[in-house]
Amino acid sequence: MAIESFGASGAAKRLRLGMVGGGQGAFIGAVHRMAARLDDKFMLVAGALSADAERARASGAELGLDPERTYDSWTDMLEKEVARKDGIDVVSIVTPNHLHYDIAKAFLQKGIHVICDKPMTVTLEESLDLVRTADASGAVFVLTQNNTGYPLVRQARKMVADGTLGDIQVIRTSYVQDWLTTALDAEGQKQAAWRTDPAQAGAGGSIGDIGVHAFNLAAFISGLELEEVCADMRSYVPGRQLDDNANVLLRYKGGATGTLWTSQVAPGNYNRLSIGIYGTKGGLEWVGEDNDNLYYTPFGEPTRCITRGGPGAMDVANAATRMPPRHPEGYIEGFGNVYSNAAEVIWATKDARDPDPMATDVPTVRDGAKGLAFIEACVRSAKDGANWQKVAAVD
Repeated sequence: MAIESFGASGAAKRLRLGMVGGGQGAFIGAVHRMAARLDDKFMLVAGALSADAERARASGAELGLDPERTYDSWTDMLEKEVARKDGIDVVSIVTPNHLHYDIAKAFLQKGIHVICDKPMTVTLEESLDLVRTADASGAVFVLTQNNTGYPLVRQARKMVADGTLGDIQVIRTSYVQDWLTTALDAEGQKQAAWRTDPAQAGAGGSIGDIGVHAFNLAAFISGLELEEVCADMRSYVPGRQLDDNANVLLRYKGGATGTLWTSQVAPGNYNRLSIGIYGTKGGLEWVGEDNDNLYYTPFGEPTRCITRGGPGAMDVANAATRMPPRHPEGYIEGFGNVYSNAAEVIWATKDARDPDPMATDVPTVRDGAKGLAFIEACVRSAKDGANWQKVAAVD
């Protein structure tokens, strides 16, 4: 498949990858490791996999890491890996949100490339500082907004950019789940506990955990800049400190408007991310749980189903496709595309060349800052009685 061309000049060498977080009991760390291995562009060689030293060592042993490169802390890993001739090229940060900023900044300042989970930081101020730090370091910073890796999401982006839909007027996006319908956080469930704790997650609950994915998906496909939000944010489970449901009105520069609904207390919804983009010439609809299909409706004509790898799939989608149509691809492959593209951009930086253009549609440090600007504007709006609030611009 075309994706194998990404970073072909460096594929045989592989990038040496370190990971911070993602040890025993973590969900997203295993996802990142699978994604990094998928196209054989990375080799995990080092890790500071837990803040608990015993768990960090046990996690490293399970993954087959050299005990000398299984570290008790990320600061120890940074110091020792920088001193090695075969030290890591890139670090993957998969810790709770409140730790992202310090870790990412320190590795960037040492010239180590960064792949970081979302949201990038817990405050807009921190995220803007990371933008400056990344710019000054010359290192690559990739944000794992993994939904941008789906082939037909990339096709939707290209169709909008090509003017297929005309002028974009309306955007509808949502990301809804039901796993926090009960007080799992109060019961000590690890994933629930840190995601609903403002000290670890930041000011946003569902809006920061999954709402930022819906925001990013709309921005990625439409290419529009969000200008204002009007947000109603609620915590329906008694005692929960952060929102578990939010309804947000959106105003974009240029006149387009939209809605965003995010919820983790909507029974019957496991992981339903969806978007509709509607313009003067037609509309597009995509659902993450049916990610192999993109529905395109030219105004006044029947709806057309474009299938990944099938007739009507564009080069930008085919370049991110591994399996023939109806051999389902999904969540891991979307992450894998982001990792594979990140490898190509990093190799291009190392080789002082331009990256393969098919590999450049990856979220960057600036996309991370835009996500924080969105979250903070929503929180301000909710606290102000759901009045309209400006979204800070990110240069």
